[in-house]
Amino acid sequence: MKRHCWWRPTVLHKNKKRGFKMATSMDLFKKLGAGLKFDLQRFRSDAEKFQVIKPTSKKITKQEVERALDIFGSAKSLPKSPQDGHNVNAHAATQSHNKTNVEAKKRKPEEEHSASTKRKKEKIGGKGTEKAETTEDGGGLQLMSSLQLKIKKDENKKQSADKLEQKRREEVNAFRKQHKIHVWGTDIPDPVGTFHALQNEYSLHSDTIENIHRAGFVQPTQIQMQAIPVMLHRRELLACAPTGSGKTAAFILPILAHLKEPKKKGFRAVVVSPTRELANQTYREFQRLAEGRGLRVHLIESTAKAVKKFGPESSQKFDILVTTPNRLVFLLNQEPPGIKLNNVEWLIIDESDKLFEEGRAGFRDQLATIYRACDSTHVRRAMFSATFTHDVEQWCKLNLDNVVTVTVGQRNTATELIQQELVFVGGEHGKLLAVREIFRKGFHPPVLVFVQSKDRAKELFQELIYDGYNVDVIHADKTQMQRDNIVKSFRSGKIWVLIATELMGRGIDFKGINLVINYDFPTSAISYIHRIGRTGRAGRPGKAVTFFTEDDSVHLRSIANVMRNAGCPVPDYMLQLKKLTKGKRKKLERQPVKRDTIRTLPKQDLDKAKKKREIIKKGLKKKQKKSLNRKGSTVVAK
Repeated sequence: MKRHCWWRPTVLHKNKKRGFKMATSMDLFKKLGAGLKFDLQRFRSDAEKFQVIKPTSKKITKQEVERALDIFGSAKSLPKSPQDGHNVNAHAATQSHNKTNVEAKKRKPEEEHSASTKRKKEKIGGKGTEKAETTEDGGGLQLMSSLQLKIKKDENKKQSADKLEQKRREEVNAFRKQHKIHVWGTDIPDPVGTFHALQNEYSLHSDTIENIHRAGFVQPTQIQMQAIPVMLHRRELLACAPTGSGKTAAFILPILAHLKEPKKKGFRAVVVSPTRELANQTYREFQRLAEGRGLRVHLIESTAKAVKKFGPESSQKFDILVTTPNRLVFLLNQEPPGIKLNNVEWLIIDESDKLFEEGRAGFRDQLATIYRACDSTHVRRAMFSATFTHDVEQWCKLNLDNVVTVTVGQRNTATELIQQELVFVGGEHGKLLAVREIFRKGFHPPVLVFVQSKDRAKELFQELIYDGYNVDVIHADKTQMQRDNIVKSFRSGKIWVLIATELMGRGIDFKGINLVINYDFPTSAISYIHRIGRTGRAGRPGKAVTFFTEDDSVHLRSIANVMRNAGCPVPDYMLQLKKLTKGKRKKLERQPVKRDTIRTLPKQDLDKAKKKREIIKKGLKKKQKKSLNRKGSTVVAK
């Protein structure tokens, strides 16, 4: 049976044959001594015995082993003569051992120097925090905790990441402040400053970028800087920006990026506009920016044709729909429905504040039908307008998923590029005189004139058409073809002065309008902003003149506040007028001021002329009676 040395006690574990295996004391030593500093210089021989370090090249004789095992001193003394050869080997081993100790002492300062240099190189962040490390030198064995190292690394990384994130946020906030961009919501994407940044970050199609430059866009407008990234992240949006600020392109570009290519799924994007003129304008903008992409954009012009074209038996080869609410609702109410919207990914509501209005002038009921028809689980919605009311904002917060609100400049204000002016005209007759005075002094067409109803639009047209100006009128009684021709003539410069109601002019981008005349005073600040917003578009200056009478004094204060916020001079007495209650203000918005018929002559002259006509009629009747009586008398005489 083999004998085991006293310094190598065994621990029995499971073996292959017997079911146990032997674990040396070295294993236990390493486990129990982990993390301790062992003095190798002082206890080097013990360390060699326990195999902590490699033993020196020393041959141990049989006699030395037996002498070491003679614990009780019972063995006989061994001969020490050099002839036996054992003492020679022992002497050589002793010399080798001493030599090893000398070399170890020489290596110690060098190894300590290299270890300290290594620790200096591993300092992090300049704060003197050293990494935990394991070093082995002549002085001993040093074990550091790897867990402590990992914790320190994570803390330093977190601190540096927090600093970078804070710096990025400061830069983004400074950029938004510079461009007057205000945002509300959570996890809002960063704005972009150029179209190239959009292409690099969101991989916009190269054809789309070419179409953008071909359309004359140099860099994104303020609303485009923030609204486009929000929609590209598939976030629902409520956007408010001044008229003429590029809101149409702000929702067209993300739609083109998401749809990517034509598919046989039916409509995947729907844009709803309050008027056919605005829908036509949006349709043309889609065609211009989507050129070369193959995406199929459609406009509902006739409901009868649309049923055949977009019905359930159609090929479903269409992608984008631009429409007014009434026509779309008509198709949805058919049995079976004349159009399906179950694959819609984006629902865009343009001029959302107008579409959310209640009553005959609004489209809230129609909008609810469209909203329910777009029942896809991944549909997203975006609302765009130059103004937004409290009702629209509250509805979006309740019904949209994690909505982001973006506004440019101050809410519900006009652009500072418009020179605004209020003119007191006394009565209705004074308005016609004031318009003719503006035209007599000279003006730069095109000019847009707003009135409060289509009947008054017809009356004003009849008065101005004989003054020698190229004037026309657009209202709901005209056919679609007539309205399209009028808009084309106005864009081309054939028509100098166009008379319109507020709804007809809302959202339409007439290029280069120099003057807007509010012939009839608007009933709200929002109505006023949209009217004068037809000028001062795309960075060009414009002018707006608003006539008011004593009957319009109830609305004067709200309009004066809009002018003051835009930097225009306003008399103090207008700002000191009594503020209307919310209920009364809404009532006046629904019930415009009753106005007299637009006539050249004043009412007194009209009354005199009326009496004169009545006198003439009576005289004619008397003459006719006299002539009849004479004829009767002559017949009797015969």
